[in-house]
Amino acid sequence: MAAADGDVSTSEGKRSLSLGGHVGFDSLPDQLVGKSVTQGFSFNILCVGETGIGKSTLMNTLFNTTFENEEACHFQEDVHLRPRTYELQESNVQLKLTVVDTVGFGDQINKDESFKPIVDYIDTQFENYLQEELKIKRSLFNYHDTRIHVCLYFIAPTGHSLKSLDLVTMKKLDSKVNIVPIIAKADTISKNELHKFKIKIMSELVSNGVQIYHFPTDDDTITGINSSMNAHIPFAVVGSSEEVKVGNKTVRARLYPWGVVQVENENHCDFVRLREMMFRVNMEDLREQTHARHYELYRRCKLEEMGFKDTDPDSEPFSLQETYEAKRKEFLIDLQHKEEEMRQMFVNRVKETEAELKEKEKEVFQHVCG
Repeated sequence: MAAADGDVSTSEGKRSLSLGGHVGFDSLPDQLVGKSVTQGFSFNILCVGETGIGKSTLMNTLFNTTFENEEACHFQEDVHLRPRTYELQESNVQLKLTVVDTVGFGDQINKDESFKPIVDYIDTQFENYLQEELKIKRSLFNYHDTRIHVCLYFIAPTGHSLKSLDLVTMKKLDSKVNIVPIIAKADTISKNELHKFKIKIMSELVSNGVQIYHFPTDDDTITGINSSMNAHIPFAVVGSSEEVKVGNKTVRARLYPWGVVQVENENHCDFVRLREMMFRVNMEDLREQTHARHYELYRRCKLEEMGFKDTDPDSEPFSLQETYEAKRKEFLIDLQHKEEEMRQMFVNRVKETEAELKEKEKEVFQHVCG
């Protein structure tokens, strides 16, 4: 290893060293890439949308495969989530993909609580990760991370406005997951209607305070493409696993009596844009945002709810042991109060029963004597 020729002091107190030869720490990114490839990656997609809107078809089209699928009926009593995990490999990179479907979403007459199972599922994944973090013997290295990295929210191609169910659900989810709204079956409305519909959707999201995921523009290498793609949100997509011959090549498309809608033709729909943005350009940012923003918010709120805090009002250092003892004492006092209440309730019930028995005995005695 070569030694430094000299050093220069900066105004911030940092020392800037100039090297006399090659040291080798410039290979650190390559080491990280090698380690990541060996470990593999996990990516979890939540598909929210009404039954029959094309969620499964789009997933098959996005990954150019056929996932196992059970057709859902429109008679579900409530919403339940169906996660399925698959091992995928492209080149030498392994991906553990989990696709979570919302079965029965929007099928109930009373839709007031339709969002609750979805919120509960996302929180449960956060809680599982938090519990793993809090273990004495942690195994985060090989832990299967099931936290949702992106929510594809399927909007029906009505051409008018968002349904109240869509607005309420997205508002409940926007602080917990990266939401990417997409217009499903976009080939069912004209280009002019589609353009107006996109503007209407974005206007309603802004006016209702719904925070959707925007592709990051702070990295100079992807600023241009992400800025242009942000203008296409919500993506108007068409999914199809059907192959149609167009000219001299076979493409995935939907065949109609009036013509062919090509899935991977950017003039026909935004499918390619969605795939590029989600997987080729911003997949790691979606994972990072999930951990650094949404999970951290959940973790902070959960720990504060449990009584933990970084500093007390006097800015003294935080003590985990003291906090634990205080919460334990509080719990025991609360438990004693509840025991006392139950004991008193039992005594009162016994007294009431004794009084009733005495009254019955008195009535029987009077009847016999009479």
